[in-house]
Amino acid sequence: MTAGLHIDPPASRPVPVRQVRTVIAASLVGTTVEWYDFFLYSTAASLVFDKLFFPTENPTVSTMLAFATFFVGFVARPLGGVLFGHIGDRIGRKRTLVTTMLLMGVATAAMGALPTYAEIGLFAPVLLVLLRVVQGLAIGGEWAGAVLMAVEYAPPGKQAKYGAWPQVGLALGLGLGTGLFALLGIVLDEDQFLGYGWRIAFGLSIVLVFVGLVIRLRVAETPAFEQVRAARQTSRAPFLDLFRDRTARRNTLLGLLSRWAEGAAFNTWAVFFLSYATSTLHLPRTGVLVAVMAAAIVLAVLLPVFGQFADRWTPRRAYALGASLFALSVYPAFLAFQTRDPLLTGLVIVLVLGVIHAILYAPQGTLYAQLAPVRLRYTGMSFVYQFSGIYASGLTPLIITALLAASGGSPWWACAYLVLTGAIGTAATLALRPRDLYFGTRH
Repeated sequence: MTAGLHIDPPASRPVPVRQVRTVIAASLVGTTVEWYDFFLYSTAASLVFDKLFFPTENPTVSTMLAFATFFVGFVARPLGGVLFGHIGDRIGRKRTLVTTMLLMGVATAAMGALPTYAEIGLFAPVLLVLLRVVQGLAIGGEWAGAVLMAVEYAPPGKQAKYGAWPQVGLALGLGLGTGLFALLGIVLDEDQFLGYGWRIAFGLSIVLVFVGLVIRLRVAETPAFEQVRAARQTSRAPFLDLFRDRTARRNTLLGLLSRWAEGAAFNTWAVFFLSYATSTLHLPRTGVLVAVMAAAIVLAVLLPVFGQFADRWTPRRAYALGASLFALSVYPAFLAFQTRDPLLTGLVIVLVLGVIHAILYAPQGTLYAQLAPVRLRYTGMSFVYQFSGIYASGLTPLIITALLAASGGSPWWACAYLVLTGAIGTAATLALRPRDLYFGTRH
């Protein structure tokens, strides 16, 4: 290890149970709000933005343009990860998380007020892309900080269980977004939904952000960061130091590959599926949204369960198991989709997104917290998760849509790509060398 990057574990000290509960609540609510905002865009990109902001004579082109702006958010995420990771490793987790939440809420609410292409022409998609960049910057700094707030307060042997709670925010955010879109689709006709209905979901972000800030401002800084700061061992250049540390550098590069499986899995089942089921399979939009919402609920329930499993089996092994199960499930899932049976399709989505993805996603935060030392942890986690999001998450809907178009609507080339991502993710995870977790807390 490079000199100066190691800190000795400080003496443990008690943390009040009430304070820990507040930390978990703040992490959960905060990530729920952030992911609600971020994936609300993905739902709108699948169902609304192609018609209102990217109208063309070719529906496939309109869909790909909408997914391209969805991808822009993933390009901005690593920039936000490096920026806010630097701040989080320099001045603390709490202040960084308050800033990211405010940015996300303002950007999402502004999207809901944007005029469409029919009203202001090219300025509409340009403004939409700019706001998507702000969303990407915000979520780039949010995820690692929220996970660290939970994991760095966790008692020994329960880090993965605690680290799974912020992951629940992704499931709840997805469920809220798709559920609200489904409800609006039920109570409004098509013209009303496209005219103003979708804007209601975006405007609600302001209310959710206010609730999240109230809870998040009550949280104290993590003991782990306080100890690093008290010892004056914070890094002046966390990103550079991340690649000077040999073990951290190796883990970072392997972590980028391991993330390919999870990013491709989630964005296939939760994002691409919405467009595929409604446009290609011609299934009812409301039914598809309800199926994804049900899967998100199952995912939220099972994440803490599989987090506890990861504590017993190690986060690395649990994550590798989830990645391999994803690879094995791709072809059977798309075979079931070809039946165009709404009930069977919905059950499959619940299985692959609600159950298998829970195995994959639950240990991820804790696993990535083990890849770098405490003083570089925010930056390291953010970089691995957010930079990999460019190819693992943001490009997935575009790649699959392009493969479908090139194969005349056949999904099997797309399936081969997804199986490959699962295999790469499994192999890279097993090659990781996680560090021992020590957070200096006891309960």
